[in-house]
Amino acid sequence: MSDLSFQSADATLNDGKTLRITEMFYSLQGETRTVGLPTVFVRLTGCPLRCVYCDTEYAFSGGEIFSLDQVVDQVAGWKPSYVTVTGGEPLAQPNCLPLLSRLCDAGYEVSLETGGAMSLEGVDERVVTILDLKTPDSGEVARNDYANIPLLKPQDQVKFVICGRADYEWMRFKLEEYQLVGRVDEILLSPSHGQLSGRELAQWILDDHLPVRLQLQLHKILWDDEPGH
Repeated sequence: MSDLSFQSADATLNDGKTLRITEMFYSLQGETRTVGLPTVFVRLTGCPLRCVYCDTEYAFSGGEIFSLDQVVDQVAGWKPSYVTVTGGEPLAQPNCLPLLSRLCDAGYEVSLETGGAMSLEGVDERVVTILDLKTPDSGEVARNDYANIPLLKPQDQVKFVICGRADYEWMRFKLEEYQLVGRVDEILLSPSHGQLSGRELAQWILDDHLPVRLQLQLHKILWDDEPGH
């Protein structure tokens, strides 16, 4: 099956619920607790944030309209165990919520990658949420919705993209302020590509004995961050 084997969508099909999709593809998970595992990605179009290091600007606009049934059928064609709904910012589209539930109902382990500016209210309890808290050097720290923190479930994960030492120290403060270690399953730290080396961030983690997971974005290492991977 082609990664972009989309059929034309008609908003009047089925229940009329639709989503704007930038791409759907089958690849290896490049981040999070399931890194390296074969996963279907559903990338929704649109995002209210403009992080300085964004690597998915192509998902800000465009895309194609699909009914929920079409998305679920497309995903099923790859026969996956894991499905990640991402963006852009997937929660910017209201019908992301029923999509998440439909995918859970189909028996997949479903994860949601969200930028932290949209409410987690209504996200299916079965979904693993990866909440990206924006650091000061992202340019979007003011958009963090900290009301999401009490909504996090034990199986969820919190991610920080670290641009430099100031971001790292801010992250340490937030770990303590919100007691994130122990609240969620994983704390994920990523060095901002081209701004901070993975080796330097790794040494800071070791020096401070932080109970966090360093991640280096496998998709960038394997495929140079090409769309569709």
